[in-house]
Amino acid sequence: MSAFKPLRWSPSVLSWPGATRWLTIGLTAAGLLLAGQAEAAQGSNAKRVRPEVRAKSSKVVTQRRVVRARATVADPVSVGRSAGLQHTSDPLALKSNVAFVMDQDTSEVLFSKNPQAVLPIASLTKLMTAMVVVESGASLDDELEITTADIDTEKGSSSRLAVGTRLTRGEMLHLALMSSENRAANALGRHHPGGLGEFVKAMNFRAASLGMSDTRYVEPTGLSSQNRSSAPDLARLVGAAYEYPLLRQFSTTPDAEVDIGRRTVQFNNTNRLVRNPNWEIGLQKTGYIAEAGRCLVMQAQMAGRKLIMVFLDSAGKYSRLGDAERVRQWIEHDHELAARSNARPLR
Repeated sequence: MSAFKPLRWSPSVLSWPGATRWLTIGLTAAGLLLAGQAEAAQGSNAKRVRPEVRAKSSKVVTQRRVVRARATVADPVSVGRSAGLQHTSDPLALKSNVAFVMDQDTSEVLFSKNPQAVLPIASLTKLMTAMVVVESGASLDDELEITTADIDTEKGSSSRLAVGTRLTRGEMLHLALMSSENRAANALGRHHPGGLGEFVKAMNFRAASLGMSDTRYVEPTGLSSQNRSSAPDLARLVGAAYEYPLLRQFSTTPDAEVDIGRRTVQFNNTNRLVRNPNWEIGLQKTGYIAEAGRCLVMQAQMAGRKLIMVFLDSAGKYSRLGDAERVRQWIEHDHELAARSNARPLR
């Protein structure tokens, strides 16, 4: 058995000669040893952490570079902007490169900006599509089916009307006008007597009958930039379409629920002004593709007058609505000036 006995703590220990000094030295050495081990461990962890921090920093820098790269991608330039129409100034400082305001009853032109421009009209096309459908006399109760032929291969736009969806012609017409449903509009054209080709011929024939000499259609949705027209022509179209109560109703419905298969889907109007109590809109249609910019046509009543308004090639998402509001303010606050302006009938 070892003769060494562990030191047990008691107050008498400190009474040994030099005990206090040796105890202090021992505690100091132990403290230094523990501090060294902690520092070494910290250094080791730091070595392991730093590469991870660098890696994270590298990812952050890379992500920032990607964001900057995306921010520098320019929006597609419309046909109107390519032609320099944005350099045309007007007294109302409208954002739309083309604008046209006409009194529906007298055909007086109250405001006109670049009326000669013939531009892509996007989904404003669907107003003519709807009018041809109604005038064809086809039953609105007939059931039509969405097929692969209705899928957008021009712009790759999406749709909530899946292939195989079956709706009545009236429901398709409603969605085409209210929510600008492309597959619905194409299906309407396909189910015309004689097919899609005959439907497009009917669209162009109807345009000619209205005196729309600047207008040409190649398909019923507006996805093609070859569907083109001018502001005065579109004002004629709005006036003709307004004669049909069904088109007025369908184009101005704020929203509607439609049974698609086993589910009910809510569709909303693409023009939020139809929900605005300050507006009394009788008929409207919006449109957008990159080549056309943001477009809007409306029939609305203000200051005791029925007006037809056309806005084409607007760059901002809401600028066409802002332009409509600017025109409304001008008409309501300065309608006497508007009535005395150099207005001329639309021939």
